[in-house]
Amino acid sequence: MHAIRHHAFGPASVLHLERLPDLDPAPGQLRIAVEAAGIHLLDTSIRAGESFGATERPSLPVIPGREVAGVVDRVGADVAEDWLGRRVVAHLGMAGGGYAEQAVVDVTRAYRIPGGLDAPTAVATIGTGRTAAAILEFAGLAGDDVVAVTSAAGGLGVLLLQGAAALGARSIGLAGGVDKVALVTKVGADAAIDYRAASWPSQAAAEAPFTVVFDGVGGPVGQRLYELLRPGGRLVRYGWSSGEQNAYDDPERPVVEVLGPPIMSRLAEFEQAALAAAADGSRVPYVGSVFPLADAAAAHAALESRATTGKVVLVVDR
Repeated sequence: MHAIRHHAFGPASVLHLERLPDLDPAPGQLRIAVEAAGIHLLDTSIRAGESFGATERPSLPVIPGREVAGVVDRVGADVAEDWLGRRVVAHLGMAGGGYAEQAVVDVTRAYRIPGGLDAPTAVATIGTGRTAAAILEFAGLAGDDVVAVTSAAGGLGVLLLQGAAALGARSIGLAGGVDKVALVTKVGADAAIDYRAASWPSQAAAEAPFTVVFDGVGGPVGQRLYELLRPGGRLVRYGWSSGEQNAYDDPERPVVEVLGPPIMSRLAEFEQAALAAAADGSRVPYVGSVFPLADAAAAHAALESRATTGKVVLVVDR
């Protein structure tokens, strides 16, 4: 099989396509002929050797990626043969191995792809979709909320806007650049703000006070939105892609922390909820940036430079 590996930590250019032995599923496992693999911002920080999320620093060389979709083409011992030929999607956990033509996963972690979903959309659902399902549950949105969404043109931001719209809440999406602002409006935000514009703080203030802020950015953007929260409102934090983790300390504006234990103990539940929402059309991921497997380095570079929209996905050309 072909796979993307890196033998050192560093820039996107350390990613290379290599030929490796085919995988053999162990007892209780499936082998998936991968059609699509998801790219996450965490993949770029792991590759750079800067941050490793909830896992330890990996031993090199390593195949990045944790989200795959495709067709089951081999099963291990103790796995029913009727899995063969099924279209499935799976999260591989922190072990990685997704940027490849083949992946193996425990049968208990694989799901049938709902009818009507292609492989890239299914990949976005199993990873980004499950995170959105968790965030929306912990946020406790209601129809009278006024919601600000950071990085609203990204894979997660689009799903959060859809979740707010489904409840009738008013949503304001923040994104960088004219094209991304147009996308935010297209996917259902009631208002869209370009945070690259000098006037963005006053535009945000005109939409305030907010009752909920979805903050995956931190830094000056997160801080300003926090200041625009109504007393009794809440900031739901799920990251700080700016690199700056703010200290939000107003007891009248509590912070709801989503990442870590709140999600980890319920991963399967949120995966199932995300797949159901994609199947019924209530929260369907937007896959805006698709690259061939061999171009993984270009995909990482585009994501790091914020040149992508929606979920970033690698596809395998067979």
